[in-house]
Amino acid sequence: MGSKEKSKSSLRSFPRNFWTVIIMEFFERGSYYGVMSVLSVYLVMNVNDGGLGFSKESVGVIKSTITPLLYLLPILSGAIADRFGYRKVLMFAFVIMSLGYFLTSTVTSYSLVFLSLTLMAVGAGFFKPIISGTIARETDESNSTLGFGIFYWTINLGAFIFPLILVPYLKGISWSYIFIMAAVGTGWLLILNVFVYKEPPRPESTKSIVEVLKGVVLVLKDYRFVIMIVIYSMFWILYFQMFDTVLWYLKEHIDMSPVNKVVNSFLGIFVNEPSWKFDAEHVTVINAGTIILLQLIISNIVKNTRALPTMIAGIALGTIGMGILAISTHAWVFMAGIIIFSIGEMTAHPKFISYVGLIAPADKKALYLGYSFLYGVIGSAIGGILGATMYVYFVDGLNRPGLLWFIFSLIGVATIIGLILYNKFLAPRKEI
Repeated sequence: MGSKEKSKSSLRSFPRNFWTVIIMEFFERGSYYGVMSVLSVYLVMNVNDGGLGFSKESVGVIKSTITPLLYLLPILSGAIADRFGYRKVLMFAFVIMSLGYFLTSTVTSYSLVFLSLTLMAVGAGFFKPIISGTIARETDESNSTLGFGIFYWTINLGAFIFPLILVPYLKGISWSYIFIMAAVGTGWLLILNVFVYKEPPRPESTKSIVEVLKGVVLVLKDYRFVIMIVIYSMFWILYFQMFDTVLWYLKEHIDMSPVNKVVNSFLGIFVNEPSWKFDAEHVTVINAGTIILLQLIISNIVKNTRALPTMIAGIALGTIGMGILAISTHAWVFMAGIIIFSIGEMTAHPKFISYVGLIAPADKKALYLGYSFLYGVIGSAIGGILGATMYVYFVDGLNRPGLLWFIFSLIGVATIIGLILYNKFLAPRKEI
C-alpha cells in the first residue's frame, strides 16, 4: 500500500506543463512513426496500386536527407528556443510540420514530395529539443528519472499505437489519408500550445548561435569522442534499415501467412472471421512493442553493468537479429530477427547515453550529451543511400536478399570490433 501511495504522489508531483508536453510528444511521435512505418513502401509502390512509383535509389536520397535533419537541427533550435521562447518555436514547429505532412498527401512529383517531407523534417527537428527541455525545467532531482522514463515510454507508445491501429485503416481508404492523419495529429497541437502550454522559466544564461557553433568545434576537437560516435553510428546504419530495406524485403519476399493465421486464431476468440494481415507498418509496431514490454526488464538486468561492454553486447544482439534475416524468408524467422534486433537496440542505446556522460569532461557533460546525437546524423545519412543501393543490386538485381543481410551483419561485426579496439586503446581508463 505504501509503495502504491508513493507512486501516486510521484505522478502527482508533475505540473500540468509536464503532462501537456507528454501529450504533444505522443501525438507528434505517433504521427511521425505512423508515416515512417510505410513511407518507403508508398514512395516505391506502383502508381496503379496507389503509390508514387519512385525508384528505390531516389527514395534512399530522400531518407538520407530528411532523417539527418531530425538529428542535426536540434543543435540550433534548442539555442533559438532558449533565447526567444519555447512557445514561439513550438508554434513554428507545428505549423511547418503539419504543412509538410499535408502537402505530402497532395503532391506526386519527386521534387515536391522531397520538399514537403523536408518541411516536415524541419518542423520535427525544431520540435525535438523543446519537449526534453521543458521536461528538464519542469522536473527536479526527486522526479526527473521518472519524468524522462515517462517521456521515452510515450515515444514508443505513439510508435506502437498509430501504426497498429490508424495506419492499416487509413491506407485501406487512401494512402494520402495517412499523411492527412499526421497533419491533423501535429496541427491540433497548436491549440494546446496556445491555450494550455506555459512558457517554462528561461535558463539564466542563453547561448547565441555563434556560441553554439563554437561548441561544435570544441566537441569535434575531442578525437576520442568523435571516434566513438563514428564507430557507434555504424550500428545505426543497421537500425535505419528498419524503415527502408526491411520493409521492401517484407513486401517482396516474405509470406506472412503463418503469423496471420496465429493472430487471427487468437482474434477469433473475440470477433467472427477476423482478417488481420501483417504488413509493412507492423515492423515498427514490433520494434516499439518489444521496447514497451521489455525495456524495464532489460534496464534492470544491465543497471549495474559497465557501459561499454553492455553496448557491445547490445550491438552483438542487434547484429544477430539482422543476421537471422539472412537465414530464411520464413515468416517466423523474420519476426525473430526483428525482435532480437529490437532487444539489442534497447540494450545498447541507454548505455551509450550513459557512457557519453561518463567520458565527458565534468564541466562539459551537457555539451557532450547534446552532441551525442551525431550518431543519428551519420547513421541515417549513410544508411538511406547505402541500403537502397545495396538492395537494388543484391535483391532486385541478383535476387540474393540473404547476401544483403549478411553484409549488413558484417557492418555490425565491424562496429563490435571497433568498440572493442576503442575500449582497449582509446577509452579513458578510469571509466572501464
